[in-house]
Amino acid sequence: MYNSTQFLEHFQSSCAFDMQCHDQVAAICNRVQQDGDVALYDYNLQFDGVMTQELEVPQSELQNAYDTLDTHLRNALEHSYQRIHDYQTHIRYNNQEPYQNMYEVYHPISSVGIYVPGGKASYPSTVLMTATLARVAGVKEIIVVTPPQKDGIAQSVLAACHIVGVDHVYQVGGAQSIAALAYGTATIPKVDKIVGPGNQYVAYAKKLVYGEVGIDQIAGPSEIALIIDQSCDLEAVVYDVLAQAEHDEMARTYVISTDMLLLERLESRLSEVAATTERQDIIATSLEQHHYAIYAPTFKVCCDIMNTIAPEHASIQTEQPQDYVPYIHYVGSLFLGGYAPEAIGDYIAGPSHVLPTNRTARFQHGLSVNDFLTKHTVIQLDKKTYNQTYRDAAYIAQDEALYNHEQSLKIRMRGTHDD
Repeated sequence: MYNSTQFLEHFQSSCAFDMQCHDQVAAICNRVQQDGDVALYDYNLQFDGVMTQELEVPQSELQNAYDTLDTHLRNALEHSYQRIHDYQTHIRYNNQEPYQNMYEVYHPISSVGIYVPGGKASYPSTVLMTATLARVAGVKEIIVVTPPQKDGIAQSVLAACHIVGVDHVYQVGGAQSIAALAYGTATIPKVDKIVGPGNQYVAYAKKLVYGEVGIDQIAGPSEIALIIDQSCDLEAVVYDVLAQAEHDEMARTYVISTDMLLLERLESRLSEVAATTERQDIIATSLEQHHYAIYAPTFKVCCDIMNTIAPEHASIQTEQPQDYVPYIHYVGSLFLGGYAPEAIGDYIAGPSHVLPTNRTARFQHGLSVNDFLTKHTVIQLDKKTYNQTYRDAAYIAQDEALYNHEQSLKIRMRGTHDD
């Protein structure tokens, strides 16, 4: 248990990344750039223990996975896809109306690579929460990479790829898959942007290739921060914490309240349930190393702590959760009330679950359809507007000692009374 001052002192000294993996990631990426597919086959065997016969999964396997998937799960994936599709269609940017002979136009990115994790679990939801956005944007070529598995890629992941209409699925993971997407190999084409969550090796690889391609973010461990009061369903909050902790050992959980006794009850119940739930080893490590119960004396301090954490997920389970909206600015996604648990956002709400982590919500937002669009301005001034602006532009060019800029502006008015 921390009070607000103790927590902020401890939190500011924490670091989420292991810098020691940087050199290894650089070596992996360099080898993929040089050796292409040969390196990918070698790394599949070295890191995943799978001797891959082919890197690409045939489209027929995607179709078969969809056709043979449990009916309830298939319907659930279809439902999720439709909600995501509808929401992203609603928020998609459209070309603007002209303002003074200027406007912006939007175009979909040509090709996108999506990383779908496949280590401790399978994640069809990540396919839906990324590829659907690219599809709504109008991306021409959507490529999924995911780690190879000894028994093959999870059927639910392949079925999700079929639902969205992914163009290619390659069974390769880790930093090597990011390098393949960035540089291209004989089998895997180079893309224009890479998105999707992954471990530290994936995050560092994305950081390394940024500039060669675009990326969505450099992700750290998954996070949730909750603000609770006596009105919350404490048992539900316990499972909200456990749902985050079960992602992996690095997952971070924070619970903030102005009620010390409520926090003590939560911690006691959390220990009881964690000892008997699934994925106990992962949860135990996460809770032991990265769980924080924080007492805050006032509403304002609760908001200040939340903004300082700037978590991937923020959940407000209080009597009046909407009161916090004007004061909480820096979170990946904000969940209000007991019927908006973070898990609903993971799977079916509509906004993408690919969100900023490790305090990057201070300066960036979660993935959306609009991250798969490029935009540019169109400037088509008429003579009247040009006459109103060119002199001042020429004065600025003159001050910057750019003579030909100045002449480029003035020459268009030669022979007129404005010359």
